[in-house]
Formats: sequence, structure tokens, C-alpha cells
Amino acid sequence: MRLVWKPVVSLFARLGLAAVWLTSGGVKLADPTQTVVAVRAYLLLPEGLVRPVAAVMPMLEIALGLLLLIGLAVRATAVASAAMLLVLIGVIASVWARGLSIDCGCFGGGGAADVDDWDYVREIARDVGFLALAAWLIVFPRGPLALGPGSRATLSVPAQQEVTQ
Repeated sequence: MRLVWKPVVSLFARLGLAAVWLTSGGVKLADPTQTVVAVRAYLLLPEGLVRPVAAVMPMLEIALGLLLLIGLAVRATAVASAAMLLVLIGVIASVWARGLSIDCGCFGGGGAADVDDWDYVREIARDVGFLALAAWLIVFPRGPLALGPGSRATLSVPAQQEVTQ
């Protein structure tokens, strides 16, 4: 038997991205008022959409985290994660380009803050790293300890037997 490394990497990518979504969503859900402040600070949505987006975002993040944690529909969840991360990278870049000075509120907090260009570079780089985890899972969704039949893989494969003729 030999160890198959791709499923191991997929397991760690899945659990890592699940931790990101569960932490981010949990913090936002615990402080909905601050989440509204964070969403409003981006100055991208009409006021009528700020509260609905602030209410739905943590639930979506927690749902993505739970699906990844249990290993159900891993590829589809990774695609949704990648889409969400691309939106988040885009709105952070938008704030930076418009010269606004805000805390992204990605892991709690948010709103007006004393930030510089390097803060935005770090936030975008961090999200690109999370995007890399999602990309890996899109290509290699199968890993051990997954409940979904299309997401489950074993850690080892039988050694090839010599074919005798």
C-alpha cells in the first residue's frame, strides 16, 4: 500500500477553508450590528440592501463552512467559495482604489479605520491564499473523512500487482 498525497492535501484544504468560513460567519453572526456597519462602510450598496446583505452573508459563510467540514458537495462548495472570495477581493480592491480607509470586517469589526496600502495588500493576499484552497478543491475535491459520495477518497491504494503472461 502506498500513501496517496492528493487526498491528504484535499482534506487539509477542505478543513482549512471550512475553518475560515465558520470563523468569519460565526463572528459576524455574533455581532450583527457591527456586520451592518462593516457592509455599509464599503459604500457599494444602496441603504436598502445593507441590512439584508449583512444578515445573509454570515449564514452563507457558515453554510459553506459546514458543507466543507462534513465533506458534502465539496466541488460545488469550493466553486461557491471561490466566487465569494473573488467578490470579496473585488470589493476590497474597490475600497482601496477609491481611497477609503476601512477595516474590511472579514473576521469581525469593520467600518472606518486607520489603514494604509499594506493593510489592503495583506487582506487581498490572504484572500488569494483562501482562493488557492478553493481552487485546489475544485480540481481535487476527493479527500478522506468526507460524507459525500463524490467527495470521499481513501488514503491508500493497493500496490500494483505484476501481470504474468
